[in-house]
Amino acid sequence: MWYNHRRCRIMVYKEIAMDKTFFHIFPNENFIDLCMYQFGYEQCEAGHSFGPATRNHYLFHYVLSGTGTLLADDAKGHTRTYSIKSGQGFMIFPGQINTYIADSRLPWEYMWIEFDGLRVKETLAMTDLCKDSPVYHSHSKELRENLANEMLYIIQHSTESPYHMIGHLYLFLDHLLQSAKSTSLAPSGRMSEYYIKEAINYIEQNFQNNISIEDIAAVCGINRSYLGKIFRSLVGQSPQEFLINYRMIKATELLKLTSLSIADIGSAVGYENQLHFSRAFKNVYGVSPRDWRNQHR
Repeated sequence: MWYNHRRCRIMVYKEIAMDKTFFHIFPNENFIDLCMYQFGYEQCEAGHSFGPATRNHYLFHYVLSGTGTLLADDAKGHTRTYSIKSGQGFMIFPGQINTYIADSRLPWEYMWIEFDGLRVKETLAMTDLCKDSPVYHSHSKELRENLANEMLYIIQHSTESPYHMIGHLYLFLDHLLQSAKSTSLAPSGRMSEYYIKEAINYIEQNFQNNISIEDIAAVCGINRSYLGKIFRSLVGQSPQEFLINYRMIKATELLKLTSLSIADIGSAVGYENQLHFSRAFKNVYGVSPRDWRNQHR
């Protein structure tokens, strides 16, 4: 398979025997900031469609050749129709109802990555991609090529270690950010991003301590109310929810990798009271810490 880059033809698929469809589910390794769920490639048949459906995570498609149609709900729940061609892509957002259909005469060939993470919403907020504008248009051919080649690398190296793959997922997200960066953001209007980064860094370094949302806001130099507002806007959850989820992810790592007691693990992630820890854990995962450990041995 060949793909036009600049004025010459560069082979983007190396000598891989790729079928018309390739699909790979990424193993769950409890990555926090950025995690991959599945990725793949498909040469669609004419008129092939998927949906209507929703996703729990972000799903990005890049079109290598051909054309197709995306039907997706906007932020108000109204269905919009988009025509998409090679060199473009589309982002499906969590909970967004969507259907996509290959053209009947020139069906598309695309690759995709499904991903999520604590900082994904914050990152995508710096691009032009949103529910009201889900079509990927790059302002730079070179950056678009970098994005395509990174996706191809991930597809071609599905047997590499999870850490190797997550490293390349970071590169993919960086290429996505750089190639679709919003031109409408004022340089001085992103102080909220700085506050979010400061808050998350503080949580990462102090989650094991008895910290409060007031403590986090104080470190950022803002009040609790404003911190909550920008957290919900950029991260998609409240600071308290983020802190609890971060602690629970760290708890699952300790449950899986150590033989520490439930009480010691609770203490290690900021809960001196074992009952409070177990209750918080069950609220997130639906089972007790002990049952979770037994299920993941």
